[in-house]
Amino acid sequence: MITITNLSKIFKNGDVEIKALNNVSFEVPDGQFLMVTGRSGSGKSTLLYQMGLLDHPTEGSMFIDDIDISKLSSEDRTSIRLNILGYIFQDYAILPSLSSLENVMVPLLMLGMSEKEAGEKAMMALKKVGLADRSVNLPSQLSGGQQQRVAIARAIAHEPRIIFADEPTANLDSETSDQILKVFLDLNKEGQTIVMVTHEPEYAALGHRILVLADGVIVSDISKSS
Repeated sequence: MITITNLSKIFKNGDVEIKALNNVSFEVPDGQFLMVTGRSGSGKSTLLYQMGLLDHPTEGSMFIDDIDISKLSSEDRTSIRLNILGYIFQDYAILPSLSSLENVMVPLLMLGMSEKEAGEKAMMALKKVGLADRSVNLPSQLSGGQQQRVAIARAIAHEPRIIFADEPTANLDSETSDQILKVFLDLNKEGQTIVMVTHEPEYAALGHRILVLADGVIVSDISKSS
């Protein structure tokens, strides 16, 4: 599903160049739960942003479903992000003035769905993450774990091919983090492809495969089947 070849990302600070990713190559097959881990500053979030088309690499290539991302216009990249990718961040990134249901509906309405269809799909997504009874609540009326589940529902409502999650349990206690990981595992059992960044070894161990980064380089690539 995803093929990355010789991917590099260089950030410039005046005359200083920082190579956040250095010649990274790997593939992610359909249905895999890939965990990306490493110390702070290892390049894991930078890698996720390249894979999720939220940033442009300095060098290298990436294909999603045989589509050469480097050849796409900004409009085509935006279309892919809206239609086949889903995103979950550690700060939830949900709108405080909207209810749970309305937050989940936002990207569906952006895709051109009617309000009725968007509402139905949003409610189905909330049911999937166990929050159907919190559909009318504002974020301020929800716990951190519930807000993150709203973010997950928003990410899956349009049935994306790939979900990208950047440290989705970073701001949560261990019990709530376990609940969030269970949601991801259940989604993956249904066939959802997931790429998740985490610094927690116990969570990384739950995936099919662990990619370990250090100084922008893959230093370990371990699959459970190997």
